[in-house]
Amino acid sequence: MGLAHYMVKEVMKEIGNKSREFFEFVLPPIDIQIQNDNLVVTVDLPGFDKKDIKLRINGNILLISAERETNHDGAVIWHQRPHSIDKKICLPVDVTEGEDLEGSAKYHNGVLTLKIPVKHGKDIAIE
Repeated sequence: MGLAHYMVKEVMKEIGNKSREFFEFVLPPIDIQIQNDNLVVTVDLPGFDKKDIKLRINGNILLISAERETNHDGAVIWHQRPHSIDKKICLPVDVTEGEDLEGSAKYHNGVLTLKIPVKHGKDIAIE
């Protein structure tokens, strides 16, 4: 019975590790929409501290990274929550970048909401 119990425990631990790796690859869930003149990106990042979340826009790529400390006292039976998030999202529209970027980000109850101004073309006057 001892060996069987140990093997089941190890298999469950490995399944937990693989599912955590999968979630780190797939997560976080993201919604993107256009509201007025802003691209609004909503990202679920539960369990991360605001200070550990990094955001960057490079061209039309939004980079989201977050990392959390893991404290494991005792034996780990199941561990599925991701340690880190490293997501690159190709934004569907051109956004203002560089020093002209006046976007905002809020993090509340594990949900990150970004508002990024959309770049507009210039009107051409007809003479």
